[in-house]
Amino acid sequence: MPQLEQWMHELVAFMRVNQYWAAPIVFFIAFAECVAILSWLVPATVFFTAFGAIAGASGLNLVPLSLAAALGAASGFWISYWVGLVLGPRVNDHWPIRNNPALLQRGHDFFEKWGVLGVAIGHFFGPIRAVIALVAGIVKMPFWPFQIANFAASFAWGFGLIYGAGRFSEYMMQFTGK
Repeated sequence: MPQLEQWMHELVAFMRVNQYWAAPIVFFIAFAECVAILSWLVPATVFFTAFGAIAGASGLNLVPLSLAAALGAASGFWISYWVGLVLGPRVNDHWPIRNNPALLQRGHDFFEKWGVLGVAIGHFFGPIRAVIALVAGIVKMPFWPFQIANFAASFAWGFGLIYGAGRFSEYMMQFTGK
């Protein structure tokens, strides 16, 4: 964990000097976190919580970063939804779902139980985040209900992680006097 913290400080320092890169980097990380299967490789929730705290303490503007995270997350879910629409049940024939069919089944069970609310909830739970938008596409969930749930949850996720952690960090610095 100390190495992750050091890397975060270096990334924030880079972004303070090169602020024009901050939003695209945050967008890309959020996008990768919310694309089916890539989310297994990108631990963005942990990253954004730590990044938000460090960015807030460093004085970076949290609103554009939160907005970039929200738009990246929504775009990633949208792509996953589209893949589900195009491939449908054939998604089971492709790696890595082919090697882990239980994951898709759990996502499908979750979707069947929660429906459109499952898309919103799925943004906040890593194992479900990896497949819930994909499942919504496979079952041909109507476009607009999907997108409304997707964008609402993406904004709550992005702003909650980055802005929330950043503001909390600023508050703690003022409170503790450090």
